[in-house]
Amino acid sequence: MAYENGALDATLAAAAGDDPALRQELRAALIESAHKQLDLLKRSRCDGNWHVAAMRLKGLAASFHAEELLNAAEDALASAPGEPAAIRAIEDVLAQVSGPKQ
Repeated sequence: MAYENGALDATLAAAAGDDPALRQELRAALIESAHKQLDLLKRSRCDGNWHVAAMRLKGLAASFHAEELLNAAEDALASAPGEPAAIRAIEDVLAQVSGPKQ
């Protein structure tokens, strides 16, 4: 599955300008925050907790214009708590976003 991070990269570039270190720091902040929400999703056993974590992930993705992560969060919202396919989709997107970018 191919991921398109063009909007995310453009958002990071717009925020950081010509500073690659700041761009990397912003990407790291996105990834760290997304992993926290993913951890909450993995530990969710009720609809409420699952929904809150998925909504937070969706908001985070929207603020960074991370389209693929946003789509994965929306899929999680439509899924039952603990749905393995939803969790794997988010993990896959995060692995792609974590790839070497400058």
